[in-house]
Parts: sequence; C-alpha cells; structure tokens
Amino acid sequence: MSSAPTLRRCALIVCDSLGIGAAPDAVEYDDEGSHTLCHVLEAAPARLPTLEMLGMGNIEGVYCLQSATPRAFACRLAPRSAGKDTLTGHWELMGVTTTRPFPTYPQGFPGELIAELADACGRAIIGNRPASGTQIIEQLGPWHLQTGELIVYTSADSVLQIAAHDDVLSVEELYACCAHARRICQGPHAVARIIARPFVGKPGNFVRTGDRRDFPLPPPGPLFTEALACAGISIASVGKIGEIYSGRGLAHQVQASDNYAAMEAIDRLWAEQRHEVVFANLIDFDTLYGHRNDASGYSRALQQFDSWLAGFLEKLDDGDAVMLTADHGCDPTMPGTDHTREHVPLLLYGSRIRPLHGGTVSGMGLVGAALAGLLGVDPGAKYRDIVATMAGGAIGETVGE
Repeated sequence: MSSAPTLRRCALIVCDSLGIGAAPDAVEYDDEGSHTLCHVLEAAPARLPTLEMLGMGNIEGVYCLQSATPRAFACRLAPRSAGKDTLTGHWELMGVTTTRPFPTYPQGFPGELIAELADACGRAIIGNRPASGTQIIEQLGPWHLQTGELIVYTSADSVLQIAAHDDVLSVEELYACCAHARRICQGPHAVARIIARPFVGKPGNFVRTGDRRDFPLPPPGPLFTEALACAGISIASVGKIGEIYSGRGLAHQVQASDNYAAMEAIDRLWAEQRHEVVFANLIDFDTLYGHRNDASGYSRALQQFDSWLAGFLEKLDDGDAVMLTADHGCDPTMPGTDHTREHVPLLLYGSRIRPLHGGTVSGMGLVGAALAGLLGVDPGAKYRDIVATMAGGAIGETVGE
C-alpha cells in the first residue's frame, strides 16, 4: 500500500558506530555499560550545537548533551538482529533482521581454509590471527616485502582481511585474491566481510591507502532500497553503502575513503538534484577512532561533522529532510577494540516533519520504513503508525514491539 509522499528528497546519513547507550541485551555481548557518544564526550569534552538543536540531548539515555525544544523527530532504536557488526546493523536499517551472528575467529582461521586460500591466490600466507590492521602491517610488512607472502588477519568482528603492499600485489590482484576468499568463505565459514587492505611505504612507515574494498555477503532478504527503486525513486549511495547492500536498489554509487570525502560527496549529490535519496556512511568514527580507542579523535570528528551538518541543513528546501542514525556502537573507552551492543539514534529533520520525542523503538528497521513511507512507499505494518506520526500523527512515550 503506497500513499502520497510527504517528502521530496531525503539525505540518510549513517554515523558509523555512534551508539547512544547499552542495548537491553548488551550483557550477552560483554558490553554492559557502553555508551559511545557520552563516553567520548566525557573523555574529550566538545560542543555539538547542531545535534543538540535537533534534539539529540532529548533522547533517552543521552545525558551528555543539553536537552532543548526539539527541531527534529528524535528517538532511540534498540537493535533486534543477532550480532553487532557492520552488516547486521546496516541490513537491519533497511529491513533485514538476522537471527544468528556471523562466525568469528579469535584463534585464527582453520588450517584447511587458509590452505585453500593460499592455493587460490598462489601465495603463502602469514599472520592468521586477530590483530590491529596497522600493527600487523608494521610487524609483518618487512617479511611480506621480502617473500611476497600475504598478510591475513581478523578481528573481534566477522571479517577476513588481506593486506598487501602495492609493490607486491597490484590493487587489482589484491581484489582478485579477496574475491577468491569470498568464494571460499561460505557455509559454516561465511564471514560477514572479506576486506582488501592495500598499503604503501617502507618498514617503519607503512600507510594503508584509500583503496580498501569490502566483499560482504549479500543481504538475505528484500531491502527498503529495492522497494524504493521499484517505485521509481533514485538512490545515490556514498561510501561503503554500495558494498554493504550489494548495490541492490542503488542507482548511483560514489566511493568515499573518509568522512571528508563522504561529506563532500553528499554536498555534491544534493546540489545536483538528480536523486531523491542520498544514502551515506561516515566511516571514520568507527575505523579511525572507535576501533583504535581514540576518544579524542572521535570527539574531534564529531565536532567536524556537527559543523558540516549545520551548513547542510541550510540547503534543505520545503519537502527535503535529513535523517541521522548509526549501525552499532564502538565505545573507545571500553576494554578491547570491538564494536559495542548499543542503542542507536534516529534524528529526522525537515519542514514537513513533526518535531517530537519518540521514546524508544524496538528495531532499527524504522529507518528504512520511515525513508520508504515518507517518500510514498509502503513502510510495512510494524512501523506504519510511527511513520504517520513523523508526518503529523500522535505517539506515546515508548513505541514499537
């Protein structure tokens, strides 16, 4: 069932890892007490006036920002999917809920899998353990340069990462090797993502390049992006969105290696007015700061985003909106470097959106449902009333299941 659209255009921005407090089941993930946003701001205080103006400080559990008369629809979302990685979070945003977490390898990958990968790539493999990407490159990079053996490693997430120096493997050769890994890692070893990690430089000064590429599993169910595309709504993606969703429902894909590039791409695509939706991921919060336990860097990145966002809001016309959310947490003050099981925010701002505190909603799928429903596509029964509220209905303090 479709309806007349409330919105003309929407920019959907995922602030990667911007969790706002432990989810109800956080204890099952050893993440009790996590709160990415507030712990970052406690460790490295910063002002975020644009997020405060929109109503981030009004959301339940966000004690570190001032509350204000909200200018946006603001609520927090409790994840329902099993797991706390990139794919489960992003898939749930677009309507696919997973029931089993992806496999992880705290002891490294099985010997037979590594042997098959070495045979497919035609090179021996070193590493095969959980590690920081920058640290394992520094440790094994010199030997890799001497021998040509591939650096394979994982993390607390469901990933298999392959690092290679540009002087040893071209980017295209590294991508081909990762494609072999994606083919091999199926069934019980269906890791969520294979990641190509090219690097350059000399021993003691290795640097990862911007040519990272993800080879994720395809989403196992229909996505709201596909429903929008079937309705003739054009979606442009920015950053790793295209890879995460296997391009499904996306009319145009723009690569962006960092937050700056992503924000520039959003500005450019918005000014072109060729697409009804600009769907972006800002990766630096997670990759550069959350996983590296760098609360100060995370805080600076939030300030930079908040400043950019203030300017972007000025570009919205009647019928335009911006929606902000996240895919999981990655609290840099918690032990370890893993993602954290947290609520995520939803802020929806536009001239046709009712500014309101929406309480706590069960399920991150409200993001995709709201995007669809406000653009005239059926949001589904679960969230139909909430989406109507965003455009002017009524809502209780706690909604959803």
